[in-house]
Amino acid sequence: MTVNGWLQAAIADAERRGLPELVPLLEGLGQSVLRLRGASFNETAAPRAIEPKRSSFEGSAPPPPHASYARAPTPSAHRLGRPDGKSPRLTIAEFGRRLRAGETSSLEATEACLQAIDARNGALNAFIAVMADEARARAQQADEELAAGHDRGPLHGVPLSLKDLFDVRGAATTAGSRLRASDVARADASAVVHVRHAGAVIVGKTNLHEFAFGTTSEDSGFGAVRHPLDPRRSPGGSSGGSAVSVAAGMALGTLGTDTGGSIRIPSAACGLVGLKPTIDELATDGVVPLSRTLDHVGPLAQTVTDAWYLYQALLGRPTARPLSPSPLAGLRVGVPHRYFCELLEPSIRASFDAAVESLQRAGARVSTVDIAHAGDIPAVYLLIVFAEAAAYHASTLEATPDLYTVPVRLRLEMARFVLGEDYLRALAGRDLLRREVDATLSWHDVLVLPTLPIVAPPLGATTLSIDDQPHAVRNLMLRLTQLFNITGHPAVTLPCGTSADGLPIGLQLVGRRHETNVLMHVALGVERTLSSTL
Repeated sequence: MTVNGWLQAAIADAERRGLPELVPLLEGLGQSVLRLRGASFNETAAPRAIEPKRSSFEGSAPPPPHASYARAPTPSAHRLGRPDGKSPRLTIAEFGRRLRAGETSSLEATEACLQAIDARNGALNAFIAVMADEARARAQQADEELAAGHDRGPLHGVPLSLKDLFDVRGAATTAGSRLRASDVARADASAVVHVRHAGAVIVGKTNLHEFAFGTTSEDSGFGAVRHPLDPRRSPGGSSGGSAVSVAAGMALGTLGTDTGGSIRIPSAACGLVGLKPTIDELATDGVVPLSRTLDHVGPLAQTVTDAWYLYQALLGRPTARPLSPSPLAGLRVGVPHRYFCELLEPSIRASFDAAVESLQRAGARVSTVDIAHAGDIPAVYLLIVFAEAAAYHASTLEATPDLYTVPVRLRLEMARFVLGEDYLRALAGRDLLRREVDATLSWHDVLVLPTLPIVAPPLGATTLSIDDQPHAVRNLMLRLTQLFNITGHPAVTLPCGTSADGLPIGLQLVGRRHETNVLMHVALGVERTLSSTL
């Protein structure tokens, strides 16, 4: 079927069913289908890895646009404490030190988190369910175990939150939707089993963009999540409530999911560290899916070390040793300028340039790289996610469409029109993009790029302007993260500065597939370098 024939049939069906709002969405989808069908994804051999030319700061090659690494003015210094500038929040690592020194207890830390929830959740709407009684009981048990000499490791007694996509036995898994408000889980998700075994205390389940199908956490059946620094803004999504719970001191760490950036986006927007490991590295059973091909589970935390402890626990290694930083001297860093650095707010560009210059001063060898099919990323991502989301929601969308929030329902209705032939084209695009990133990383130890091209957007905003041109907020927020869900490479974001308004900015590091451990060692080295130089 031609794209025009498909589009006309889809529009006619939408109008017949009384959904005129679908028409402009379908027209946008049609543009993605045209892009996909015009792309060349039929290469059978992996792209040849060509050693990149060094940028102007290492040789004679001319600098790419907007990539001058002379000292860039950073709007505000990087902070590892609270994003509101008050006393530093208690990290998992520091809590563990105090716990074992007898300076605090799990029950005391848990009560502090519950008090923060009582004080701020009404304004921020981070939690859908608070498990106060169970949390207190678990914290008391953790203290008794430690007193008896049973130390479960770095997460022993640590108060955590969970994105409400994770099954917890005896609790509803709402996925941020009224559709599942009474859907009580019969067993814990594997990720929950692992953190419980590691001794963690679960304080509650956090709010999110409904069914994880959005980037702002405002389309939820339980109301919008609000940014802890400015309640008029989005904290990012879909794991928005999870990020807010840590940024606002309601938990010391949290678990989220990432299909197109849903861990990294809110982590960057809220000034946290967020890790998306290699695809299929962490079990997703017991987690409500969005796109089974692209879904990842991972941690959001205050520091790289805290994220490491959570990640190791999720791997079933609750007694992991502390993380050591990789030296940055000689580290081969690739910066993908084309596409990835072409559309950035000025504050993002300034912080990113300053961060890269800091890596250079620490001895990193920085060069520019290119992902040949970068322009096809949005179309490949959209067709995969839409086809798989439509399959999962087919029966409930048919039976109870009015129980979805309107924006999510419309995206799902649009997703039902994806053709099988275009889904297969998108899978071919996925395979080619994976080979291209693999080839780039054959010459580099890590890729470095911004996490978000914008700071946390105002709630309700559908477009934002960059260089006087309007862009859809959803597209902007996914722009720099979704590739690595498509390809499955591990990616981590960490704070690298703040805007003039004090809003956090994130730096994204990407490593080789199946080398998440290596990436985290590098991330710790980068974190320490940025902390000392920005």
